[in-house]
Amino acid sequence: MVSPDVEVRRSKRRRRTVSAYRDGQRIVVLIPASFSAADEAEWVASMVKKVLKAEERAALTDEDLLDRALKLSDAYLGGLATPESVRWVTNQHSRWGSCTPGERSIRLSERLQSMPGWVIDYVLVHELAHLLEPSHDEKFWAWVDRYPKSRKAQGYLLGWSEGARISPPQEFHD
Repeated sequence: MVSPDVEVRRSKRRRRTVSAYRDGQRIVVLIPASFSAADEAEWVASMVKKVLKAEERAALTDEDLLDRALKLSDAYLGGLATPESVRWVTNQHSRWGSCTPGERSIRLSERLQSMPGWVIDYVLVHELAHLLEPSHDEKFWAWVDRYPKSRKAQGYLLGWSEGARISPPQEFHD
């Protein structure tokens, strides 16, 4: 197995927490600026191992995603949002998911694959809601807010974006 490229980012704002995520072909490890070289080496090895282990877990297939979306629609949207297809895509770098209501298709960024299931579920509910309401208006958010972990997932995605130093999609509401 080839060792992945690793980028270490030190932060003066971090005090004790360490996190890591996959960014394309490299793994980014976020550590406090105060860590010694020995601390850094220990944590980087641990976090790279953790990311690689998470990637070994079986990822949801496109078929699994469609089944999951249908179950979420039943549970939170009264079964009214029924996509024809749901699939992972590799070309979404500025959004978590997208929906084409006319084709009833949903696409999710592969970046979500390493995130908790409840975050993936939130993005699915968000995209399913677009099958009912195409714009981000009050009716749309009323559908999305039926998912009980909406706010928590939005916070997670905003935090992930901040840690990855990317601009979050402008589709969250206050």
